[in-house]
Amino acid sequence: MTVFGDLRGRAASVVLGTLVCQLGLGFGYTLGALAPPILEDLGWTRVQWSGARAPQLFVLALASPPVGFLAARWGSRRVLLAAVVVLGVTFGLLSRMQTLGELYVLVGLMGLGLVGVGDVAAGQLVMNWVTRGRALALGIVYTGSNLGGFAFIGLATTVVEHASWREAYAALALVAFGLMLPVAALTLREHPTSPPGEGSESDEASAPAPRAGSDTSGVVTDGDLPLRAAVRTRSFWILGFSLFTFFFYFLGMLDHLVLFLTDAGMGLAEAGGWFRAAIGLGIVSKIGFGLLADRIPRKAALLLDYGLVAASSLLLFLLPGQPFLWVFVVVYGLGTAARDVVTPLIVGHCFGVRYMAEIYGALMLTLMLGGISGPLLAGWIHDRLGSYEVAFGVFAASNLVALVALAFVRRESLAR
Repeated sequence: MTVFGDLRGRAASVVLGTLVCQLGLGFGYTLGALAPPILEDLGWTRVQWSGARAPQLFVLALASPPVGFLAARWGSRRVLLAAVVVLGVTFGLLSRMQTLGELYVLVGLMGLGLVGVGDVAAGQLVMNWVTRGRALALGIVYTGSNLGGFAFIGLATTVVEHASWREAYAALALVAFGLMLPVAALTLREHPTSPPGEGSESDEASAPAPRAGSDTSGVVTDGDLPLRAAVRTRSFWILGFSLFTFFFYFLGMLDHLVLFLTDAGMGLAEAGGWFRAAIGLGIVSKIGFGLLADRIPRKAALLLDYGLVAASSLLLFLLPGQPFLWVFVVVYGLGTAARDVVTPLIVGHCFGVRYMAEIYGALMLTLMLGGISGPLLAGWIHDRLGSYEVAFGVFAASNLVALVALAFVRRESLAR
């Protein structure tokens, strides 16, 4: 297998278009980066601010299974394009919001756009086009969230320094309609034939499976379990638990890292810079893990990733002192970003590629409980105790338990 595998011609164009759509995930990072000026301007508490994640994650979680269903039957291209439009409209409206109720409604609407450009539809489209070098292709596409986060945090904080957070959100709306939508419309295409099947531990074979929109009535083929069979396996529930703990920690830090650092005396620009660096490192992480996961067992890549996530949560107790802040940013940025790459790969490894989008979408229901409770818990603990230390302890313990549990994931089609 060459380094780039099938990444050429139309497949390369589709990967580029999917990457551009994934830039939209970077919009979500600007909520945490702009929290200080928004809270100061509108007078909301941290619990009220963190509560805005609840409607967003409610939509993200509940919409993930339908998005997987639509991606498999309606086509990923339509899902991705519609989601970009939703994001552009949302950020245009966010620039004009005045009340807490408006924030909650619009952040919920943002969730619909984020799940549409997210890993489920994007992963299905890329896995249909790329067999050789599939992990690398996924890694390249999933850098979109980090590229977007790095660029959009920088854009938003720069606009805030010269204007206000309202103009920053208006600028993001222009990016969605003026850049992302035209490029995606020109480059995205559905695969004309069947998608590749799941291969060996470190490389993929090319066993065919039905393309999006074809009959997927539930017949179990070798290496491919439908959703109703997958939910009866232990790996499905272990992966669901690990995703819960990941979102519990990841979303908690997204909302509170900049606030934690500004509490310690940093200016908004410096704190935002550290946050931006952590997101930007995901670019290196996803491509690096993509190359690595094409060459080592899927499970090994999964455990390595969650080991980094757990290590980053332990480093929280050493912050914000130097040089530990640098170490945390590197480990957190690498570990949390690589999760995007290893999750669709391990889902395909455990259950096969044919029903990957539907199974992955069902697993993403864990985003609702984990993603809502993590930010709320951290905000509630800070408001009561004036510190995040107890919240950091809960994050570290849950990540360590998930790491141990993932050692028991297996290829379920062979275990039957």
